[in-house]
Amino acid sequence: MRRKFYGLLEGKKGVIFGPLDEHSIAWHIALAVYAEGGRFVISNAPVTQRFGKVEELARLCGDAPVVYADATSDEDVKRVFEVAREHFGGVDFIVHSIGMSLNIRKGRPYEALNYDWYVKTLDISAISLHRIIHHALPVLNDGASIVALTYIGAQRIFSRYSDMCDAKALLESIARNFGARLGKRGIRVNTVSQSPTRTTAGSGIEGFDAMFEFAHRLAPLGNATAEDCADYVVTLLSDLTRKVTMQNLYHDGGFSTMGMSEELMALFERALQAEAAEKAEKAG
Repeated sequence: MRRKFYGLLEGKKGVIFGPLDEHSIAWHIALAVYAEGGRFVISNAPVTQRFGKVEELARLCGDAPVVYADATSDEDVKRVFEVAREHFGGVDFIVHSIGMSLNIRKGRPYEALNYDWYVKTLDISAISLHRIIHHALPVLNDGASIVALTYIGAQRIFSRYSDMCDAKALLESIARNFGARLGKRGIRVNTVSQSPTRTTAGSGIEGFDAMFEFAHRLAPLGNATAEDCADYVVTLLSDLTRKVTMQNLYHDGGFSTMGMSEELMALFERALQAEAAEKAEKAG
């Protein structure tokens, strides 16, 4: 359990969507928020009751209320905020950490997507943010903060990230649109573009280890961990960032600004030399 740091979220109440187990970013966000004084409802899909550790997390966070809900269901999402109203009255923050692609899980290439699965990817991973904010509005306090987790695949092509690139682009657009409309109430909506992180979902992407290592070697500060991300999200939920909204904030050790590093260039040159030597050997 984290120690308490600064009490940045004392008195704040909210909802955290997406914690599964200790390998999920939302799990670490929940622990960090709790350590900073925040209290919240935890929500994840009903299927996670079979293989997740949501109840364990709830105990670690002061017996936080748990509502199993399908984020693509209006009725389920409404119920989450009804529970939040019963426990807390109003909501000061929301964390959206939800994403899933059957096309990636089943190995379908982008140019041959299953369109039913594609629609499901967009609904679960992006439209769910719209649905969550929509149903939160009756209980959302003025000055609240909403943070959704995204990835640089929304701006750049990572081929094996496939239709999740599209989903994250839509997610970021929804955040901006709501941020513009809710600003008059002092409500902020931002996305955090996190480094490749060894989560249950991330590890299901083919070639993830290579993508993780590439980002880690290119980023001047190395990849940000789930714990690092949790600390950053705490600042966005706090009053310290009350004038930050409609932003996609890169939390990736500097990866998003780099072109090439000397270390990666040296690795590439050695690989080319090895390839040339192999070809010469075969030719000779």
